[in-house]
Amino acid sequence: MNYIILDLEWNQGNEQKEKQLKELPFEIIEIGAVKLNSRMEICDSFHELIRPQVYKEMHYMTKKLLQLDMDELQDGRAFPEVIRSFLAWCGTEEFMFGTWGPQDLTELQRNMKYFGLPPLSPRPLKFYDVQKLFSIAFEDKKSRRNLEYAVDYLALSKDVPFHRALSDAYYTGRVLERIKDPQVLQKVSFDGFNVPHNKRDEIHIVFDDYAKYISREFSDKGELLADKEVASTKCYLCHRNLKRKIRWFTPNGKHYYSVSYCEKHGYMKGKIRIRKADDDGVYAVKTMKFISEEEAAEIFQKKERAREIRRMKRHKEAAGDE
Repeated sequence: MNYIILDLEWNQGNEQKEKQLKELPFEIIEIGAVKLNSRMEICDSFHELIRPQVYKEMHYMTKKLLQLDMDELQDGRAFPEVIRSFLAWCGTEEFMFGTWGPQDLTELQRNMKYFGLPPLSPRPLKFYDVQKLFSIAFEDKKSRRNLEYAVDYLALSKDVPFHRALSDAYYTGRVLERIKDPQVLQKVSFDGFNVPHNKRDEIHIVFDDYAKYISREFSDKGELLADKEVASTKCYLCHRNLKRKIRWFTPNGKHYYSVSYCEKHGYMKGKIRIRKADDDGVYAVKTMKFISEEEAAEIFQKKERAREIRRMKRHKEAAGDE
């Protein structure tokens, strides 16, 4: 297994002069990558500038961050040519992508779709979010640091400047090299640009301390929440259907929570995140995790606060109608 550590730089429309395209909000202008072998050692690299075809002026923030202008990009090849070369460089041996944060693979696949290239995968793409893995391995599992912070934390030498595609891919690869714990490296992420087409393609994965499920696409939130698999609260260790102590509720219309009880393993928290698919449908990312009785009580209080906020809102709306 090889690991392709990828970093992209992109441009966007200038609000005053160029209309931002919904189907291509960010046009990739630079790609950099390093290849790690099965021993997590950097063994090769890839880098190209890409000639813009959609946004012809450099957005001021992009220019400021990258110290790059349009003239430098004109000698580059077009995006489809570069990506074909990049995928050929990735090789025929099995590999997995890695990025700093979750956005690069989404934007890569969005650009590929816009230019009529076949998708990297017909379903959610497994990858290493090295930013997340750094937090799990070295900090509190929740914080999301910038790349330079991680390089400084690990006392890695700063050989090249940050904020260019190849250098950031290089530093991300070096951070990944330092993560040796197999339990941390088990924590793969999934890019959701391509949503499962059917039940067979849905993602079910169990880690050491939680389980994740990624649903197929639904037309709207109501259809999604009515689905038995989405709403189920089965113990991911003993596979029993559990009775819910706290039924699914939402404090904000986007995240839904529940608490169930397993006689063998204790209280289990469910969390559903509702996400928009690229074609305006919706899908669910559900996580299930065992928690303490005290944490279950906190979720009950969250439900009560959400109920009180809804009650006050209805009261206010009713008073306004009078």
